[in-house]
Amino acid sequence: MKLIDRLIRVAMLGAIGAAIASPAVAQVVKVTPLGGIEGEFCPQDRAMVFEDPNGTRILYDPGRTVAGADDPRLGKIDIILVSHMHGDHVGNMHTKAPNAGSCDKPDLSVSAMPATSAVNIAIAKKSKIVTGSEMPPFFAAKLRAGGGDPANSVLARFGGSVTVGGVKIATVTAQHSNGVDPDYIGGELGRAMKEAGIAGDVGLATGYVLRFSNGLVAYLSGDTGITADQDLVVRGHYGAKLAVMNMGDGFSTGPVEAAYVINELVKPASVIASHANEVGTVGGKVRTGSKTEAFMKAVKVPVLVPLSGKTMSFDGAGKCTAGC
Repeated sequence: MKLIDRLIRVAMLGAIGAAIASPAVAQVVKVTPLGGIEGEFCPQDRAMVFEDPNGTRILYDPGRTVAGADDPRLGKIDIILVSHMHGDHVGNMHTKAPNAGSCDKPDLSVSAMPATSAVNIAIAKKSKIVTGSEMPPFFAAKLRAGGGDPANSVLARFGGSVTVGGVKIATVTAQHSNGVDPDYIGGELGRAMKEAGIAGDVGLATGYVLRFSNGLVAYLSGDTGITADQDLVVRGHYGAKLAVMNMGDGFSTGPVEAAYVINELVKPASVIASHANEVGTVGGKVRTGSKTEAFMKAVKVPVLVPLSGKTMSFDGAGKCTAGC
């Protein structure tokens, strides 16, 4: 009997240990890039899906590589984040299907005008669009026009935050233009604006800071230059441990400037390169002489290259635990 009791006790302790350990194993944030070509990092790639341990799924900057609301890679989408209104971020057009065309020349033959891909996806998925600045009224009007619920356009103003699906969302400074293409407006007003060469005003572009339920704080830079807020706010106040850093040059920070942001200002545990505006990889390997390679060489912390369809997992401290 003593042997049987001992065996039962060992089994029970093992079961308790597994029960305690399994939630810890599950407490990771999953990040899946939705780029133009599976397994590659391509010029138009912006979109990423973040999945909280509680199941909340966030689509960041759907851009042109998400093949509309029917893209089978999307699955459930609870929240959509848009850093600014430029077509390569909000989605003025999109690829015909996942992997349509090539890395350098994707098939972007489907127009999302005048609604935007972000709005079309939000209506189909019943997602909330969380934005800052003066963008929420624009998205509310587009949701209403498309038969969606305008209340699903949610404001997260600078210095404040909203919590949706257990994820705390704040907007932070991004130094970048944010004009609304007159084609989104349409009609006589849109034509007149286009002829005059002016865009609509929806306030400042934004970056985002997300706090997930496992404690991970992630900084999504959006298109930006170097700002003091990357030190004082993103690192000093929010304590970001994972960064998604746009580094394509010309339209945002270049690889040298982006490396300075990571090394000296934000100082995260890991960084995902983004918005390279180039063929960053060939056969899944970083292209020699690329801006992506230059950024990786200049950064002092681990740099993850967002290969389309490859899921990366991050713990609460910002360390990549799988898919690295």
